[in-house]
Amino acid sequence: MNLHNLKPNPGAKHRRKRLGCGESSGLGKTSGRGHKGQKSRSGGGVRPGFEGGQMPLARRLPKRGFSNLQFRDTIATVNVSQLEYYFEAGDEVNEATLREKGLVKGQIDKVKVLGQGELSKALKITVDQASASAKAKIEKAGGTLEV
Repeated sequence: MNLHNLKPNPGAKHRRKRLGCGESSGLGKTSGRGHKGQKSRSGGGVRPGFEGGQMPLARRLPKRGFSNLQFRDTIATVNVSQLEYYFEAGDEVNEATLREKGLVKGQIDKVKVLGQGELSKALKITVDQASASAKAKIEKAGGTLEV
């Protein structure tokens, strides 16, 4: 088998439906939308969840419990391997320097350092949280971690 012999399985590819190409095409005139009605109009149709005026399922079911989603902290994670790649020995690592390098973006509440990868440079790191493995690797490399 070579590249020029490759082809999709029979029935895997369908030809594109070309609408409005004359009566005899079977998809002319109304282009497969039928006659009149909401769904035949351009921009017509109903929003997701609409049940034709019947009380929608999302409103019929009882709302119970508590969701913490709106109160949770957004935590940006940075791995030790990224610090190794982006910073030189003796550099200070904090939220501002991480933003400069593009490792932290958007609106966040905390920065956490995780221990994936290796670190061979002594860095002065000031973050909100750090995993135990990250802390061990930073201190092993001769750096300091301030949480």
